This record gives sequence, structure tokens and C-alpha cells, in this order.
Amino acid sequence: MSLPIIIQGGMGVGVSNWTLARAVSQQGQLGVVSGTLLAVVLSRRLQQGDPAGDMRRALAHFPVPAMANRVLADWFIPEGKPADKPFKSVEMPTLNASAGFIELTVIANFVEVFLAKENHPGVVGINLLEKIQLPTLPSLYGAMLAGVDYVLMGAGIPRAIPGVLDQFSRGEATSLKIDVTAPTSPDQAAVEASTAFDPAAFLGASAPTLKRPKFLAIVSSATLAMTLARKSSGQVDGFVVETEAAGGHNAPPRGPLQLTPAGEPLYGERDLPDVAKIRALGLPFWLAGAHATPEKLAEAQQLGAVGVQIGTAFAFCDESGMESQLKQEVGELVRSGLTRIFTDPFASPTGFPFKVLQHPKTLAEPSCYEDRPRICDLGYLREVYTQPDGALGYRCGGEPTGNFLRKGGTEEATVGRKCLCNCLLATVGLGQTYKNHAEPPMITAGHDVVHLARFFSAESTRYQAADVIRMTLGAQ
Repeated sequence: MSLPIIIQGGMGVGVSNWTLARAVSQQGQLGVVSGTLLAVVLSRRLQQGDPAGDMRRALAHFPVPAMANRVLADWFIPEGKPADKPFKSVEMPTLNASAGFIELTVIANFVEVFLAKENHPGVVGINLLEKIQLPTLPSLYGAMLAGVDYVLMGAGIPRAIPGVLDQFSRGEATSLKIDVTAPTSPDQAAVEASTAFDPAAFLGASAPTLKRPKFLAIVSSATLAMTLARKSSGQVDGFVVETEAAGGHNAPPRGPLQLTPAGEPLYGERDLPDVAKIRALGLPFWLAGAHATPEKLAEAQQLGAVGVQIGTAFAFCDESGMESQLKQEVGELVRSGLTRIFTDPFASPTGFPFKVLQHPKTLAEPSCYEDRPRICDLGYLREVYTQPDGALGYRCGGEPTGNFLRKGGTEEATVGRKCLCNCLLATVGLGQTYKNHAEPPMITAGHDVVHLARFFSAESTRYQAADVIRMTLGAQ
């Protein structure tokens, strides 16, 4: 199998949906679905009535019909829920997740990958975040049941994942160590935690052998690439080398955090990846971060890269999951030269900088942020921490401040924190409705957003994934 020149980035919650990944894959490149919060995404699509029947068609192919039927019974509303009524909640991920949550997570990942791969020979990947560890094992297994070709992972150091893929491919049980925030008291012992998943126990029969997907680690430095290549639990098959120009989460600058006069993290020469050292590892790699032009592709290949990863240009194309109205409004901002990307050092509860497109109707608007009640009812970005009695708890800098402080968190860690789980769901039309407010969206994009007009026609700001691929490959 030849390597793809273009990797479509795994973006947001449902922005890189199965429709986008399928469109890219059908063009001979690597289409990637976002694996973030897929259990919630599937549950809400079913509650909206699954009008095109895509979710139900994929569910009909799940290898354990009884599980698929339970998901339908729990979540499907034939006519769709009323727009002013809230979605039924999915339980938060925990170390001791219920059987129902595990089933929903496995099935949701299966559904997304199945639909992206349906009826064509192209390759499809799934993107997961190392920072979201609790649902990782059932997410990977569900994607592998659907025949996923690549797993891409960043926002941390995913050393354990290659070995997990090896074990799942052989039908073996595995476990994953979970990061636990150290106790604040020097007298208190640290506590270790892990999650486990046994394919045979889950399926209720001997587990099948599965295709082992290739593993691509998303890195920002040669040091991290070398660590993963040499110390991972299994084979790392390549790297996506991302600079701070990319959207979504960025790696923090090296050293103590310093801010520019505008309040953004200050990046310098030390933060530029040493491509020569990465090339010397002898593994395929792709460059990412404002690379969606023939010139940038040629430059990347001259440096030894197979090609490039592209996110922002795909995020605003017709096939992405972003709400059409938001795409149109961003297109108008681009045409008028008014787009601005802010690398927010505090928005993400992970502590990683997060790219935010400034838009007056989103959580990027200060008044919108201040008006939103602090709610944490999805919990995917919660950290596991050690309580004074030695038990493990969960907290998030985006939850109500008083709750966070009672759990031993600091007020500093709550300032500016945004509920990415809820606002990114709203960006794709799956936002929650409460009694007194509806969740506002938030748009993440990379620096390349200011150049989107190259894909526009004179009459419209709309374009398709195929246009991005065609124009990027123009110099080939």
C-alpha cells in the first residue's frame, strides 16, 4: 500500500466526521475521523432522529446485533427530539465505566469508521487525543472492528498505544496506565490507575484477529519523535510533525510560559522541530501547520517528508461536520480580511494552548463566555487526581469554580478555561439545550484560515474536499 501524500487532520468534535474522511479517502488520500467524544456524538445523532438513516445502517453491520439493538433502544428517537428539549445525557467517562458506556463507545467508533470506509477501497484513519485517556481502549477496539487503517494520536506522549494495537490485533486483553495528578502534600503517596479491556469478555466469545492499523504519532519536536520511536510499546509507523501554526491543541512552548503583548504564548527558535533529526529516524513523516499549497507541499518533500497534513482547509469545506451557517460566516470574514486566530494559553482544561477563531457569536466573545454558566456535564477533559484520603477523583478547570476548589484545584487553573466538550459539540450542531441557555459554539482553526479564499469562487465561499486536494497537489 503506497503512503498518502495528504493526511486530512482529525479536527474538533465531529468536524472531521465520516463524510469528510470518506470524501478525502475516495480521492486517494488519508481521510481521518475525529475520535473525540464519539459516544456523545452517536447518541445525539440518534436522538435527532438519524434522518438519513446512516447511523442505523452502520449499526446493522456491528458484529454483535444485541449490543447495537441496545444502543438503538437507549438513544434513537424516530422523529427526533424537539429542538428546544435537551439531549439525554451520556455518563461521564470514569475508571469504572458501566457496561453501557463501554458498549456505546465501542459502537460509536465502529460506526464512524464503518461509514467512512463504506463501499470504497481507500484508507481511513482515526485521531485520538492522549489527553483523553479513559475511553481510549474501547475507542480503539471499536475502530479496529471496523477495519481502521491508521491511528493518529497526539496531545501527549502516546508510548503505550502501539502495543495496545498489537494486542487487540491478536484478540488479546490489554490495559492502559492513566495519568494521575500527583498529591499536593509531600507526605501523601502517589496512586496509580489504569483501565483494561478484554475483547473476548466484551464480545462474549473468542475474539477475532484484526488488522493492525498503522500508528502515526503527532509530534512537535525531534526529541519527542525519538522517544516514541525508541521507547514505545510497539512499532511506531511514522510521524505527523506539527508546528504551532496548526489549529486545535498546540504543544506548549519549551521552557517557562511567556506571553506576547497580545496574550498569546511566545514561541521561538527552540520550538521549531528539527526535521533533519526526525528524517534520520528513517520513518515516514508528514509536516503540518499551514501547508495546504503546492509550494508548501514541495518544500515538505524536499525536506524528506512524504507529504503534508491539512486541517483548516478541510474544516470549512462542504463535507466537514461544522454547521453550514458558521462556515458561511467565516467565509465572509475571510473575504473581508477580518479573520483573526488567537492562540489561547488558557482556554483548554488540558493546559495546552488552543487555537480559537475570533467570532462574535461564539465562546471566543468575552461577553458570551461570561454569560455562559460554568457547566461540566460531559467530563472528557477531566483530570484524575489523588484525594486527601488516597481515593481517586475527577476535576476539570472548566467546571464551576467552587467545585474545582473543593477538589483541591487552584483558582488560577480555572481562569479563562472553556468547556471544549460542550462548545465543540455545538459547532457541529449537537450542542446541548438547558432551561435557561443553549451551548454556544467555538471554532478552532490554524493560521491558514486567512488564506481560505484561494478555494472560493467569485460567487460563493463554498468548496469541497476534492478542491483542497486538487489545488494542493497542483505542483505534482
